[in-house]
Amino acid sequence: MPFNSRSALHKTPYGAVRAGEDVTLRLLVPRSLAYGRVFLHMDCEFSGRKRMLQVPRTGLCGGSDRYELTIPTKGLLGPVWYHFAFERAGKHAGFLGPEPGDTGGPAREYAESPPSFQLTVYEKEDTPDWFGAGVTYQVFPDRFHRLRVPAPKGMVGNRRVHKEWRETPDYLPDKNGEVRNCDFFGGSLQGVAKKLPYLHSLGVTCIYFSPVFEAASNHRYDTADYTKIDPMLGTEKDFSDLCEQAARLGISVILDGVFNHTGYDSVYFNGRGTYPEPGAAQSQSSRYYPWYSFQEWPKKYSSWWGVYTLPQVNESHPDYLDFIVTGERSVIRKWLRLGARGWRLDVADELPDSFIEKLKTAAREEKKDAVVIGEVWEDASNKVAYSERRRYLLGRELDGVMNYPFRDAAIAFVMGGAAEAFESRMEQLRENYPRACYYSLMNFLGTHDTPRILTVLGATGEEWAKGKAEKAALTLPPQRRELALSRLRVAAAILYAFPGSPMVYYGDEAGLEGFEDPFNRRGFPWGEEDKGLVAWFSSLGRARAKSAALRRGGIEYIAAGEGLLAFLRACEGERLLCLFNRTDKALPFEWHNAVDVITGTPYGGAVPPMSAAYLSTPL
Repeated sequence: MPFNSRSALHKTPYGAVRAGEDVTLRLLVPRSLAYGRVFLHMDCEFSGRKRMLQVPRTGLCGGSDRYELTIPTKGLLGPVWYHFAFERAGKHAGFLGPEPGDTGGPAREYAESPPSFQLTVYEKEDTPDWFGAGVTYQVFPDRFHRLRVPAPKGMVGNRRVHKEWRETPDYLPDKNGEVRNCDFFGGSLQGVAKKLPYLHSLGVTCIYFSPVFEAASNHRYDTADYTKIDPMLGTEKDFSDLCEQAARLGISVILDGVFNHTGYDSVYFNGRGTYPEPGAAQSQSSRYYPWYSFQEWPKKYSSWWGVYTLPQVNESHPDYLDFIVTGERSVIRKWLRLGARGWRLDVADELPDSFIEKLKTAAREEKKDAVVIGEVWEDASNKVAYSERRRYLLGRELDGVMNYPFRDAAIAFVMGGAAEAFESRMEQLRENYPRACYYSLMNFLGTHDTPRILTVLGATGEEWAKGKAEKAALTLPPQRRELALSRLRVAAAILYAFPGSPMVYYGDEAGLEGFEDPFNRRGFPWGEEDKGLVAWFSSLGRARAKSAALRRGGIEYIAAGEGLLAFLRACEGERLLCLFNRTDKALPFEWHNAVDVITGTPYGGAVPPMSAAYLSTPL
C-alpha cells in the first residue's frame, strides 16, 4: 500500500489541521510497482487554489521507494481535496486515491481520475470541552413527566389533553385530512425538575430540551413566540428555577433553536388571527411581513419543505437577525441569561453560514462557555446544502453536530454488520473533523426524529411494512424483545465509550418501544421502567464519570472483525480497553490483569456472547 492518509507513516499530523500548520505526505512505494515521478494534485475550493506539485523521491525504506512532500497550509481553508498521479518509464501510468465512497484511508490505483482524499484546514478551535466530556439526555417536554392534567383553555392551537399518561398519541388525520399534532399529555418544566435526581443517578450532565417556547403543536417546532415558555410547560421562572436546580447537580441545559421557520399560528405570521397584533398574514405593514417570502400575499409563501404550517423566514433580514441573534435583548441572549448554557440548531442546513456565525458570536459574548450544536445528518466537514459547501466546522460556526453516522454504524454493527465497517466510518469522521469538534459530537442511538432504538433492534421487515393503525398497538414479542435488549446493551456501551457526548433520548434507557412519529414520542413509563436496562445505563454513566480516558482520551482500534470490536481509550495515565461482542458465542481475547470497570469484576479472558466490557489495565 503506497499511501494511507490515516497512518502516521504516511501523513503527519493526523487528520484536520489548523491553517498555517505544515502537513507532510509520505508515499512508500514497493519497488516492484516501478513508479517513476509522482505528482500531488490539490484543490482548495474556498480559496480557489489548484496546484500540481511533484513529490520528490527521498530515498529507500526497506524494499520501498520513499516519496515525501511537506505542504504549507497558510492561505488554505476548508476541505482541501488531493490525489496522486504517477508515471512508469517516463509516461503517465495512473492515479492514487481512496476507496470509492471514502475520503481517506488506504489508497488504491485508478486508471482514470480517482476520488480525492480530504484534508480539512480550519481557522481556529475554541470549543468548550464540558459538553463533549459529559452525558446528554434529550427531553421531549410534553412527554417526560407531568404533575397534573393541565387545562388548555386560552392557549394557542386547538389543544386536546390526554387524561391517561400512557395513552397512544394521536396519529390519524383529522376531518380535514391533516395530522395536526394537537394532542398533549401535559409534561412540564416543574415535572422535569422533580426528576432531576433520577437524571443525576444516570450520570446526566446536560439536558437537551426539544423546543420549550409557545407553539400550537405538541412538538413545538412551529414556534409561536420565541420570548415565552409555552404556558402548558410553565413559566419563565420555572425555566430559570430548573436551570438553577440542575446546575446544583452539575447538570447544564441546552435549548432547541428553531430559526429557519416559525409557526403559521404565531405572533409573527398569525395565520389564524390568534394574536391581537397584525402579523405577516394580516398586513403588509406588519413589522413581521418582511421576514417572509410571499409569492402571492397572503396565501402563497415559502415554507419548510412545503409544509404550510411552517412558513420560512429570511434569516438574513436585519430585523429578524437583530431579534433572534444580534440585538442586546435577542432571543439567543435572553435564554442564556435565564440559565441555558447552549443551543442546538434545528435544520442547520437551512440556516445561512453568516447567520450561524453571528449566532455563535452572540452566544459566546453572553456566556464564554456556551456551546452551539447543529442538526446535520451527514459528514459536516464536507456537507453540501443547496449547492453550497458549508463551513460548519472551520472555527466560526458550530462547536459540534448531531452524529447520525455514529447511530447508523453502531446499529449496523450490533445487527450483524462488520466491525471493520464501523471502524472505517468512524475513522473517516475523525480524520475529517477538527479534534475539538470530534470530541464535541452529540452521539446517540435515537432521537425524536427516529423510531425507538429498541424497536429498530427487534422489529421485523414485515412489521415495518404495516400501517399506522397496526403499528400503534404493536410491541415486540418476549423473545425478540430480549434479543433487542441484548443488542441495545452492547450499542449503549459503544455509545458511552466513544469520543463525544453520549446522548440518551428520554425513555430509551427505560425500555420504551415505538415505530416512527408519533409512536416514538410516548409518555415516559414511570413505574413501569425496565429496571435492568436502567441499571445498565446508570452503570455506564458512572463508568464515564470516573474515567478521564472515556471522557477525553484518544482512541486506537485494536481489533475489528469476527463480530468483535475493540478499541483503546487512554488519557492522563489511565488506559481502558473497550470490548464489544455482538455475536451469540463467547469470543476469546487475551488481556491480562484486567478489571471490567462497568461491573467491577475481573476479566476472564473471553468476551461473553452479546456483551461489552471496559477493561482497566496497568500502564
